[in-house]
Amino acid sequence: MLGWTPTLLVGASMALHGAAAAGAVAAPEAWPWWLGAVAANHFVLGAVGMRPRSQLLGPNLSRLPQSTGQGCVALTFDDGPDPAVTPAVLDLLDRHGARASFFCIGARAAAHPELVRDIVRRGHGVENHTHTHPRLFACYLPGAKRRELLRAQAAITAAAGRAPRYIRAPMGLRSPLLDPAMAGLPLRYASWTRRGLDGISTRPDQVLRRLTQGLAAGDVLLLHDGRCARTRDGVPVVLEVLPALLEHLASRGLRAVALPSAADEACER
Repeated sequence: MLGWTPTLLVGASMALHGAAAAGAVAAPEAWPWWLGAVAANHFVLGAVGMRPRSQLLGPNLSRLPQSTGQGCVALTFDDGPDPAVTPAVLDLLDRHGARASFFCIGARAAAHPELVRDIVRRGHGVENHTHTHPRLFACYLPGAKRRELLRAQAAITAAAGRAPRYIRAPMGLRSPLLDPAMAGLPLRYASWTRRGLDGISTRPDQVLRRLTQGLAAGDVLLLHDGRCARTRDGVPVVLEVLPALLEHLASRGLRAVALPSAADEACER
């Protein structure tokens, strides 16, 4: 994102905040009304930020472009790299000739640079998932958000030998202050079409159902190679789900791709 232009919703919210400040000065007795209007606006922005496909806060890649996504599904993995899980995920992807994008936490990339290099060596994408994955990232001011992004960008670039091109907010909670924080950075926001909730669900069958029910070409799928839920036997759920998912894609004639190649190259059946 080389520049920032507020969306209609964000621009209207900015105007409302300005009007509320001016109104509170001009008519102090009406401050409860202005405060209520601002609170309602924040509620709307928060609700929009929890919708992964929404474009109301800024550009958002939640599906592959129609011109490049025919016959393709983008696989994405969050919260890694994890030395106990990521190598097994990479082996499964290799076995099925699949490609994926790994949204890495910068601090984990710095701790396990060899894993990040292996992700790249095997033909996958490495992307920005902030440096420390703060749970309150959506509440950060633009300066603090930008520092998280820059630290992650530097750590992942140092480990991978190339810079991430996409960013995904922790837990997918997007703030209207994120795009201003991204201004001037070579990053594009990416969310997902459908997710398996494998970070919290211990049932591989339910995770697989969430990913495959209504699945279509161009979908962006979200799984986790870090902070994974585990089955009753202690197996990371993603390792139970991924083989069945890749077989399902093959049966549908769909090819699993990484976001950069999916955005840049035509994918055909």
